[in-house]
This record gives sequence, structure tokens and C-alpha cells, in this order.
Amino acid sequence: MLKRFLVIIAAVFAGYGVAQFAARSRAPSWWPDRERDRNVRYFREVMQLVKENYVGDAPAGYKDLTQAALSGMVSTLDPHSQFMRADEFQETEEELSNAFGGVGMQVEQRDGQVFVVAPIAGTPAERAGMRRGDRLLKIDGKTIENPTVEKTVRLVRGEPDTEVTITVYRASQNRTIDFKLKRERIRLESVQHAAMGPDGIGYVQITQFSERTGEEFTDALTGLEKQGLRALVIDLRDNPGGLLDAAVDVCNQFFDKDELIVYTQGRTPESRENFKAQGGHVPRTYPIAILVNGGTASAAEIVSGAMKDTRRAVIVGEKTFGKGSVQSVLELQDGEGLRLTTARYYTPSGITIHERGIAPQVELEVSADDESKIRLQQTRIDLTAPAEFADRFGFQRIDDAQLTTAQEVLTGVLAARDVK
Repeated sequence: MLKRFLVIIAAVFAGYGVAQFAARSRAPSWWPDRERDRNVRYFREVMQLVKENYVGDAPAGYKDLTQAALSGMVSTLDPHSQFMRADEFQETEEELSNAFGGVGMQVEQRDGQVFVVAPIAGTPAERAGMRRGDRLLKIDGKTIENPTVEKTVRLVRGEPDTEVTITVYRASQNRTIDFKLKRERIRLESVQHAAMGPDGIGYVQITQFSERTGEEFTDALTGLEKQGLRALVIDLRDNPGGLLDAAVDVCNQFFDKDELIVYTQGRTPESRENFKAQGGHVPRTYPIAILVNGGTASAAEIVSGAMKDTRRAVIVGEKTFGKGSVQSVLELQDGEGLRLTTARYYTPSGITIHERGIAPQVELEVSADDESKIRLQQTRIDLTAPAEFADRFGFQRIDDAQLTTAQEVLTGVLAARDVK
């Protein structure tokens, strides 16, 4: 039995795990459930009627009907529960590990075409010599019709050790180039843009919470501290969440050993599970500001809530999304999966974030247009020349008001400490 923690908590069971997971009924396992059995018979009768009588473009097979029924049944529970077909379950696993089979290149769509933003260091794309600005023309000899980033990514990704040929047009050389690449397991970094700013105020962005986020965050933090870190901004804006374990790992860098970070509560009192700090880090008492907005959700809200609840950080920005439920992810037969809401999580003081969100102490709203521009600026720090950036995207870089405000708050805290 493989237990993992999703967004929230994610437990992965093999094959018959659903029956084991559901065996918490108060009645003995041998006790007949007449209502369940009656409804199962009813479902089988309806499925048989559909199978035998439906006339359409394609026959209604048992497997397709079962999958459709399961999908409909689970989706009516809440927005977060989901029956997943095998390909969807595999995508979920890749999202949690922040790893996938591919060649390692970041792409963007521009003027109806897909271009390479940059090859990721140490990947097949970089080793083969792909460059920023290469325009993708074909995948395995087939022209990319109506190219989009999503379509291109699906075509390029695949199982490790399989081959893919990517044809690009390189404008600087006015020629097309074929790159025959062998896919590898590509791991993306969820902790990005760690940098030291004025007055010893550091900045680090966490884009999601995956298996390696805790390790990456620790490395980034240690690097900034070696540069004389005096205060820290943690950017969790538009972070959709991820693994609960990863959120706990991030908080662990600031909490004392055995201090409660978050707890989850299911249907019964005994289902409560506490997540406490393991300690083992150097004391960190410098001021912290956390940036949040309406796209900050689940695991990102755990970090924000725990740090605010224990007065370890000031929250700056906009009210968070309010995703505080726990989904258990169960692996079913044939590689399919089930994501099911089984609990809610709470901050150390017992506050639920579900459908409430985290309210910032320093509230500062940003327009949707400016938010989009700031998000783009964060992803394209490679375009340092203002003219090149404006020519590419049609606007000049703008001030990140929320980040500036967070830095000003920390500057004031540092000044007050210096006076003392």
C-alpha cells in the first residue's frame, strides 16, 4: 500500500484498495447492505437495457458505460472529487512528482506559432543544441496543424527512452533543422527565482508543491542566508497547491520541533491527523512576508495559514481561493483512479480555510490585466532588455505593486528592529 499526500492528503491504493478504504463501516463486514444491493441490481438492469437497445454512431459497451456512470456519480459529490481514466490518473501522478517523459524545452505560443523559450539545462533538448527562438514545425515528420502549446506538449512528451524527431525553423540561420532526441525523465523546479534584493531582503517563488519542493526550498533558503539574508518574501501567488507533505516541509524550516503545522479531520473524531514540525534547522527569526492572491490554493494556503496563524509571517495581497478539503487518491483496476474528498484541513488554531480562504493583513488588489502582465514578467526574466520585452509582448514591464509593498513592510520591520 503506497500512501502519499496530495494537495491535501493523497493516499494511493493498488487494485482492490477501494474496498479496503471503504471498510470503515460501523456494521460488520459480513452484514448485508440491502439498500446498496438493491441499487446495484437497479444499475445493472439499466446498463443492460442501454447496452441492448441503444442506437448511435458507436455501440454502448459495458466498459464505456461503467466509466461514464462512475464519472457522473463522483462528479456530483463536489467540484474536487473525480473518477479518472487511466491517462488522467497518469497525468495526476506526473503532476504530483513534477516529472514527466520529454525532451526538456519550454515553449510559448506567439502569432499562431509555437516557439522555444529555452531548453532546460541538462536535458536532451539542450544537449542537442536547440535554441531560444526556434520555431516548431513538425513532430515526427508531421506538420503541427493549428499549433498550440497544449497540443505541442502532448506530441513531444512520451515514455522515457523513446525517440522523437522535432523539426524547427531557425530564423537566424534561415534554415530548418531536424533534432532526433531520446526522451528522458524531466523534473521541473517548483522553487524559482530565488534572489537577494536591496537591504538584505530575499525573494523566492514557489509555483506548486511537488515531491522535491521541500528540498528545493531548503536549498534556496540556505543560498540566500549565505548572502546575508535579513528578511524574506515568499511568493505563493497563483500557486494551485500540490502535496501536503511538501507544504509541511516548507513550514518546517521555520517551526520548532513538534510544533503543530496543520491537521486534517475526517468524518469521525479518531480520523484527525496532526502534522508537526520535525525541527533540525538553524533558528530563523527574520521577518517574512508571503504574497497571495485568488489563485493561491490548497497546499499554498496551508503554508500561508500556518505562518499567519503562528505570527511568523505577514500576508500581503488578496484573499486566497479557499480550497481546504482533503482528497484521497485511490488507484483502481486497469490504471484508473478515484479522487475522493475525505477530510478538511485546519490551521494550528483550528481555523478551516475551506470556502473561506486566507485574508491578508495587508490587502492590495491588482487588476486582472496587471496580474496577467506580472505573471508573464515572472516567467520571462530572460528578456532583460526593455525594448525587446516590449516588442515581444506589446507592453513595457510594470511595477509589481504587491511585491513592492511586501518589501516596504519588511523594510519597516527591519528598521524598527535596528532602533531597538
